[in-house]
Amino acid sequence: MESEPPFGEFVKTFFGNIAEQEENDQAKFNVDERELPMIDLSQLNEECKRKICEASAEWGFFQIVNHGVSEEILSRIHCEQVELFRQPFQKKTDEQLLNLSSGCYSWGTLTATTQKQFAWSEAFHIPLNTIFQPSEFQGLRSSLQEFAMKASDLAQQIAAILAENLGCKSTFFSKNCLPSSCYIRMNRYPECPMSSKVFGLVPHTDSDFLTILHQDQVGGLQLLKDGNWIRVKPNPDALVINIGDLFQAWSNGVYKSVEHRVVANHENERLSLAYFFCPSHDTVIESCCSEPSIYRKFSFREYRQQVQEDVKTTGDKVGLSRFLNQA
Repeated sequence: MESEPPFGEFVKTFFGNIAEQEENDQAKFNVDERELPMIDLSQLNEECKRKICEASAEWGFFQIVNHGVSEEILSRIHCEQVELFRQPFQKKTDEQLLNLSSGCYSWGTLTATTQKQFAWSEAFHIPLNTIFQPSEFQGLRSSLQEFAMKASDLAQQIAAILAENLGCKSTFFSKNCLPSSCYIRMNRYPECPMSSKVFGLVPHTDSDFLTILHQDQVGGLQLLKDGNWIRVKPNPDALVINIGDLFQAWSNGVYKSVEHRVVANHENERLSLAYFFCPSHDTVIESCCSEPSIYRKFSFREYRQQVQEDVKTTGDKVGLSRFLNQA
C-alpha cells in the first residue's frame, strides 16, 4: 500500500530473512493478561488519592475512568488519525503535512542494530507549542487541542496528588510543566507479517513525569511486573496512566517508571494516542525528599541528550542508571 512505510524492505535489507533464521518464538509474547488498578476520578476522596499513590509505587501504571475526556473527542481523534496515517508515505515524510518541524514524523527504528531493536510502527510527535499552526488537517488539530487541554489538567491533578503524598510542594509542576513543554504522540502499529520477530514498540521507559494514554481495543501493550511481562487488558472507558523516569527521580524512587512494550499484531493494526507531561528543557530534576538522593540532579535537557546519545550509539535507551548518585 502506498501509505505504508517500507518496514519489510528495511528489516530484510539489514537483518536478512529473519522469518527463516529462527524458530517461531511467538510464545514469549503470549503472557498472562492482567487488569491494571482502576481509579474512579468521580470520587476523588482520600481513599481515591491513596489508591493513585499505591498504584504509582507498586505498579507504575494504573487506569482512570470518569476522567473528563469525552468519548466523542476520543472517537473523533481516532477517525482523524486513521485518515492521517492513510496519507501516502512520501507525503507523511514531508514536514509540511501538519506544518511541523523536521523529524516529527517517524517510522521504524532506523538506528536498530538487531531486529529486536526495530519497532514496527509509525508516529507523529506533536509539540503542543506548534499545535495551533494552520495546516491541511485543521479538524485534527482542533480535536488535539481539546484533548491536550483535558490531558494537561489531568496530569497536573495527578502530579499534585503524588507530590502531596511525599510531603512535597505540588507547585513545582504548575511552574515547570506548562502545556508548551508537553507533547502528543499519535501511534500506528500496522499488521506485521513477522510479529514473532519484531516489536511494535521496543521495551522502554518514558522520559517524562507522566504519560496519559488512550488505546483502541486491539491490545498489545505489555508491562514488566515483579520481573514478569504481563498483557494489559484494554478498557474502552479508561485512560492508562504511567509514571515516567523524571517522577521516579523526583520522588527518589518511591514511584516507579516501569519498562513496557507493544507487541506487533499479525492480523490487526493498532492505534493509540499519548500525552507526555514534560517540564521545560532547563528544569532541574532532583529529589524532593529529605532522604539521601538515589540520583544526582540533572536538567531535562541533559537527560534527553544522554538518552538520544545512548540510542544512537548502542541502539538502546539506558535511562536513569546513567544518573545514579556515586556518593
